[in-house]
Amino acid sequence: LTQLSLYSVNLKIMGKANQAINVDKFNLLVSLRRVKGVVLTQNTLFIVAIMIVILIAVLYWFFGTELGCSLRATGCNPSMSRAQGINTDRNKVLGLMLSNGLVALSSALLAQYQGFADVNMGRGAIVMGRGSIVIGLAAVIIGEAIFSRIFRNFALKLLSVVFGSILYYLVLQIVIWMGIDTDLLKMLSALVVALFLAFPYWKGKYFTKAKQGGK
Repeated sequence: LTQLSLYSVNLKIMGKANQAINVDKFNLLVSLRRVKGVVLTQNTLFIVAIMIVILIAVLYWFFGTELGCSLRATGCNPSMSRAQGINTDRNKVLGLMLSNGLVALSSALLAQYQGFADVNMGRGAIVMGRGSIVIGLAAVIIGEAIFSRIFRNFALKLLSVVFGSILYYLVLQIVIWMGIDTDLLKMLSALVVALFLAFPYWKGKYFTKAKQGGK
């Protein structure tokens, strides 16, 4: 229902179904043309890296506040949070607002980066769209599976999501480089996510056996 409503909202904002965002006409923050830019203040990779650092710093500060801690507690154990007097219903809405705000920010950067915005981008992403839900899920799962024992600090755990998304795309690029049929990419994406979902279980089972063997 939300996506159906936003379809109309986006269409009204854009004016038409497809809009070109030319870097020559607009003062864009990021652009595909500037990926290899010599000037750091215009280099897309440098700007995105700075934005990631700032975003992680802001999230780290927020989740360290009383409200942020209550939000994390709601996600970990809503029953215990209610018993402690936390308004879990409000926190669920706040969590949705925060996550969707980050999605909107990333979508705006994506539109600038590729030079156009289409009203169908992201619509029905769970089922068939550009797979943004799968990518987000994969980033969290891969980052948690690989870096959970390395990164203990909460800020570094947020950074592990970024590394997870990079690794996800690297795996897909290797698959394409190997010459596998691109029609199978959706299936391969699902398999990558499934493997990394199983990875923490296998890792836990291995470490449990190792500890028992040591004892």
